[in-house]
Amino acid sequence: MNMSRTRDTRERLVVIGGDAAGMSAASQARRLTGPDELEIVAFERGHFTSYSACGIPYWVGGDVTEPDQLIARTPEEHRARDIDLRMRTEVMEIDVGRQRVRARDLESGAESWTSYDKLVIATGARPIRPDMPGVDAPGVHGVQTLDDGQALIDTLAHTRGRRAVVVGAGYIGVEMAEALINRGYEVTVVNRGSEPMSTLDPDMGRLVHEAMEGLGITMVDDAAVTKVLTGEDGRVRAVATENAEYPADVVVLGIGVRPETTLARAAGLPLGSHGGLLTDLAMRVRGHENIWAGGDCVEVLDLVSGQERHIALGTHANKHGQVIGTGAGGGYATFPGVVGTAVSKVCDLEIARTGLREKDARRVGLQFVSVTIESTSRAGYYPGASPMTVKMLAERRTGRLLGVQIVGREGAGKRVDIAAVALTAGMTVEQMTALDLGYAPPFSPVWDPVLVAARKAVAKVRAS
Repeated sequence: MNMSRTRDTRERLVVIGGDAAGMSAASQARRLTGPDELEIVAFERGHFTSYSACGIPYWVGGDVTEPDQLIARTPEEHRARDIDLRMRTEVMEIDVGRQRVRARDLESGAESWTSYDKLVIATGARPIRPDMPGVDAPGVHGVQTLDDGQALIDTLAHTRGRRAVVVGAGYIGVEMAEALINRGYEVTVVNRGSEPMSTLDPDMGRLVHEAMEGLGITMVDDAAVTKVLTGEDGRVRAVATENAEYPADVVVLGIGVRPETTLARAAGLPLGSHGGLLTDLAMRVRGHENIWAGGDCVEVLDLVSGQERHIALGTHANKHGQVIGTGAGGGYATFPGVVGTAVSKVCDLEIARTGLREKDARRVGLQFVSVTIESTSRAGYYPGASPMTVKMLAERRTGRLLGVQIVGREGAGKRVDIAAVALTAGMTVEQMTALDLGYAPPFSPVWDPVLVAARKAVAKVRAS
């Protein structure tokens, strides 16, 4: 009788989405509340939970040998912690007024309603799949989930030809180009922009372009794919732009992602200009005390520009989940915002950025100066020193740091973290020159490259 009364009176938390944000939220809520206080039901439409989508290119390329290596926690591990995790079950509708969700079992097709007292929306993002002829042909792949990665690997294993076309040259496109090179494919990257990596300014993107061509990747910039051509068997045989055709035995779409907010939109929940859910600092959906949202389906505050942005990164999603789980579990936590830090690589070239690009600063009406310096990863006389290019933006007159971009070899990428901390703290470039960074010849020149850029920026601010 006592157990029955407990079950009847406890609250129910429903989580939509079983990856980083959703299961981090569920796990944190469970740490704070026992199963006799809070029932947790989570829905995941795929075959995997709590995995690293960022690791998929390295699995495809062979650096990671098994998908299990990318999984932080299995469904069984979640269930062992009293989380009712329902796999291969897709939520089809959110009924905000009656506080319930309608879910479909993807194996049986059966549908049912589940009520909630608290709801977490962690539906992630979906790859941009352009509306053009042939895009759904066999051999054309988006890469967002472990299921997507497995489908691509299966295609590569059964494809006789060795020609690959990657559409798009952002993070996913660049990383997938490297993965396919590692698998012995001839790779062509077709990019709508003037240079790869549109998250960089074009002058820094040019360095990435040159490095990719040096690896044997054919770069096609300022070109938009208009259709996918298929052979008599219906499979992809080429992609076409307005001016050319590029033979392909496999095509990978690396065009980017959009927030997956179809359910939220239909439920009338507030969305921002980028299509993501809008939340407060506690990650509650605005106007809804008992609904939280996090991960790739939300927009977040950019601490540098002061505007909302959509940034799909696992680092943010896990932090969102911790904040949401704390709130859903009866505590209080906040997510203050981001500065837009990201790092990637193509073979041994490291690419990093944080803060604003030149066009971002212009768009929000900031007056700025920019400087670019060449330095080395270690003391120039120490073996293994490699070149590094650092670009820095600072606000004119005030000298406030606005953004940093770094392209170089070993030791370049993680230096962006210095700038990320400085941006979060609202430091000026002059304040940065006094930072007490670690130094020894195997790790850095006496003046770290980021500080060399800061010194040059100080001089330019003073002269402006």
